[in-house]
Amino acid sequence: MNTGFKTESQHQEIITPRLQLVAWELTRNCNLFCEHCRGSSGHGQYQDELTTEECRRLIDQILEVGKPIIILTGGEPLLRDDIAEIGRYAVDKELTVVMGTNGTLITKEMAASLKRIPVSRISISLDFPHAELQDRFRGQDGAFAAAMDGIANARDAGIEVQINSTVTSLNVAMLDGLINLAMDMGAVAFHPFLLVPTGRGRGLKSVELSPEQYEATLNWIYDRQQELGDSLFFKPTDAPHYMRIVKQRQKTDKVAEGPRPSGHHPGEAITRGCLAGTGFAFISHQGKVKGCGYLDVVAGDVRQQSFAEIWANSPLFRDLRNLANLKGKCGVCEYKRVCGGCRARAYEATGDYLEAEPYCIHVPAVKTGV
Repeated sequence: MNTGFKTESQHQEIITPRLQLVAWELTRNCNLFCEHCRGSSGHGQYQDELTTEECRRLIDQILEVGKPIIILTGGEPLLRDDIAEIGRYAVDKELTVVMGTNGTLITKEMAASLKRIPVSRISISLDFPHAELQDRFRGQDGAFAAAMDGIANARDAGIEVQINSTVTSLNVAMLDGLINLAMDMGAVAFHPFLLVPTGRGRGLKSVELSPEQYEATLNWIYDRQQELGDSLFFKPTDAPHYMRIVKQRQKTDKVAEGPRPSGHHPGEAITRGCLAGTGFAFISHQGKVKGCGYLDVVAGDVRQQSFAEIWANSPLFRDLRNLANLKGKCGVCEYKRVCGGCRARAYEATGDYLEAEPYCIHVPAVKTGV
């Protein structure tokens, strides 16, 4: 397909992989029914979840690649009876373990149990600063109050808390309220997720931000980070073009190069936009390995191959590591090494994970050599 763009050279641009983060969906079982859920999780036991012994073997295989931060998530990971055993096995192997949860099951006793593992940080999802709206979005009355209690219990147990918020037109005007709530609750980080319409999230396509709104929102996030400094660290997620905005704003605002250091946690280091297959991997409840939880393309199955083999040799990961494979304007963009475009969003929009990021308004400064 002729994209209308010309590249300066055709040499390959390979990103050397360095595994930094593994998001591990221990279960799809969940006590809530959230509107945006990428896994369409719900109540009930899902079939063929990795057993406790398979989980231990997988941790050993991950160690063959490196020592990434392990994000235990779901569904709702606290619904697995062996969650403490799995977490402790990983920690005993000198891995840093964090957890993504809806927060509603974190009683004082559960918080104490998680501290004993120890879980270094818990990320809790809050999409609205108001109980009625949060409860409706999460599909359960009382979800907001229970999450607030969970945050307080985690903090009392000495566990760091970060707040995750999925941003749509439903709540973009409430971002300040969410940030204030996060700070009031003692959170150390705020991660705004820009919606990728997968799973039940496909039902939210009508409330996605437009490309122009994405751009304005990411610039607003950049400004708020400058204002708040180290008091709360922002890490926009599913928004790789934030890295392009950071670089552009650093030039125009004449500030120091490089993302702000967090000072809190190694998982907050912003090294690149899209990390799928280069610094990040997702593992499903059945052991399917993907570039991220939103990119519904399987790189391999840990029940058939080792994680190390999948990480090293998967055709999907090899595709994602070669920037010369990117198509459309992403392929010729001067920011492609720091951004890369959202491969999941490209896949959902076009069926091709190498196509251009559909929600980026930047026009590359293409050099034609003329």
